[in-house]
Amino acid sequence: MARDTAYDRIRDELGVAQAAPPAQALPHLRAVVDQVTELIDEALAAAVLSGDESLRSAGAAAGLTENAVGPRLARTPALAPYANAAGRVTADGVRRAMYDAERGAVPPPSDQGSSSAPMRFKARRRSST
Repeated sequence: MARDTAYDRIRDELGVAQAAPPAQALPHLRAVVDQVTELIDEALAAAVLSGDESLRSAGAAAGLTENAVGPRLARTPALAPYANAAGRVTADGVRRAMYDAERGAVPPPSDQGSSSAPMRFKARRRSST
């Protein structure tokens, strides 16, 4: 997602949410949260790939624990090909991505896929008790 487009979508969704009654605002606010999460993930990837931040410091700047950073990086297009079998990008994966970028090499194919969305709560069906 293009960064400017994401910010525009966030502004649009917030405008709709602000004008709507609370119950109708909820899906729009959820869309904002999802888009902000995607922007944070992409910013984390850019920060660690630039070499300016470690996984720990980038996570801390985003208010995340170090353990939360790896799976989030694995969802980004830039680092998804470097995710390990557990679906995490480690410091070794970041170093390899930086090395490949320096050489102009194509990243290895990803079996994780960058389209894996975060898990979402799914309400159970109501029972007739």
